[in-house]
Amino acid sequence: MHTGKVLAYGLLGLPLAFAALPLYVHVPRFYAETAGLPLALLGFILLAARLLDAGIDPWLGWLADRVSRPRMVAIALLPFGIGFIALLNPPADYPAPWLLGSLALTYFGFSAATVAYQAWGADIGRDVGQRTRLTAAREGFGLLGVVLAAALPGLLASRLDDGIARLSWVLPPLLLISAATTFSWVAAGTPLAQPVSQPLLPSLRRVFADPAFRRLLLVFVANGIAAALPATLFLFFVADVLRLSEASGALLALYFVAGAASLPLWVHCATRYGRVAAWLGAMGLSIVAFAGASLLGPGDLGPFAAICLASGVALGADLALPAAIAADLGERQGQAGACFGVWNFVAKLNLALAAGLSLPLLGSLGYVPGSGHGLLALTVAYALLPLAFKSLAGLLLWRWRHSLEILR
Repeated sequence: MHTGKVLAYGLLGLPLAFAALPLYVHVPRFYAETAGLPLALLGFILLAARLLDAGIDPWLGWLADRVSRPRMVAIALLPFGIGFIALLNPPADYPAPWLLGSLALTYFGFSAATVAYQAWGADIGRDVGQRTRLTAAREGFGLLGVVLAAALPGLLASRLDDGIARLSWVLPPLLLISAATTFSWVAAGTPLAQPVSQPLLPSLRRVFADPAFRRLLLVFVANGIAAALPATLFLFFVADVLRLSEASGALLALYFVAGAASLPLWVHCATRYGRVAAWLGAMGLSIVAFAGASLLGPGDLGPFAAICLASGVALGADLALPAAIAADLGERQGQAGACFGVWNFVAKLNLALAAGLSLPLLGSLGYVPGSGHGLLALTVAYALLPLAFKSLAGLLLWRWRHSLEILR
């Protein structure tokens, strides 16, 4: 497969990830401060919306195995774009129902497009190497989209909240250009294995009957929680513990640029040493990099920037390698859509629990954004809990390394 087609496929990952950063990072603080929602109510709404979103992913994956993947992507992009604009432009009155409704619309479009898009990549990749390159291209462009979303609010307005609102109007042109490029360059593709036509529940049972996929999911859960907690609490930690709120955009951009730049390195390591070994190495790097975060205090910009840089390099492996393994397992079953539906369900469940449980818990422990109270609880949740989950993920991956290394 020539490089142009790989890049054309990956380009659509840019606007999808561009919207994902505000969804998972900016929205909690945006609605807490701009709309004045209490943390307990905000956490409940985020948990409810994300659980609803995660719950439909297995059905969307099942559907993606029965319709044209490109057509499903195209249809899903409309509610995705409309919902995103609404989400970042809330009215002065009734922000809580507005948040829930706009989140539901955005999540539905985002989820349907993402599941079909991932399964599409599994179809057009004809072997392990091609699927790894396609996954890396998708995640690489995705990281560029995240960097844009991290950097633009500060460039679009002097106040972060105004910049986030204006960010919503950047998505439509990005979406149109990227989608036009991907659809004109990339054919629909066909699964390597004969698709299995089954009702939803038997299809899901078949996904979970694969012991390798079950093991991969368990590693992915532990690793995902380790990433979801700091993602949810990043802006709170930077603003209240480090007192560097004005640097939050640059720090996010540094983290994601490092992730994007590291992708060729991880593809090379995966080719030479195997994807499991490369992923284990990235987990070790992340643990070492993040270990000192709990020791930081006001003004520690340099040390925290170094943590963002090193953990960003590790992020590249987290994005490219497990999803490539999942693509191989899905193709082996003949139902890549169903596998990615379950995969995205688990990923979103991690994020839902991180926001829905950590924010109310922090509120109950006395943390109030901007007040200076409860900072110890915030530091523990942001820095120490992720280390425990990342270590568990590494131990599980090492234990099951032989069954998860797919060579064909």
